[in-house]
Amino acid sequence: MAAGALAGNPQLRSPWGTTLRVRAASASRPGTPEIYFAKAIDNSRLVKVADRERNREMAVFVISLCVLFVLVMVYAWQHFSAIEYGYKIEAQRTQRDSLVELNRTLRLEDASLRDPERIDTLARRMGLETPQAGQVISLDLPAGGAATPVLARAAGAPVVTVEQ
Repeated sequence: MAAGALAGNPQLRSPWGTTLRVRAASASRPGTPEIYFAKAIDNSRLVKVADRERNREMAVFVISLCVLFVLVMVYAWQHFSAIEYGYKIEAQRTQRDSLVELNRTLRLEDASLRDPERIDTLARRMGLETPQAGQVISLDLPAGGAATPVLARAAGAPVVTVEQ
């Protein structure tokens, strides 16, 4: 009889002034019905008291979190800077290696172009002949063969004077 009375009236009033909400048992769950107590609470007369110790603890906590955040950000900045510099170093190393290889190639080309046999072959194709004795004058040594310093001569060159 109680289950039938509860099923017909989903809200009941308790003797203490609270409202009882009743949910009837479903066919899948037989047994006693579930009862929920709904109580209206009025907090309008409550006043929050300021807890200075709690406020100080929260301020210290927030400052600690800020310092921790700054430390983590500095660590992350240094870490990513180190990675970025590693990439830059590797790029410059690759560029240096390519320049060393280009330098080696250019030195080989220079050596092949300075080859006396190649120059002699090209000269013969152009119709030049081997110089006769006395036609070659060495610029390293003076005409007398002594290694004494020689002053420059301007033989036959016009002399220009500047008047002020």
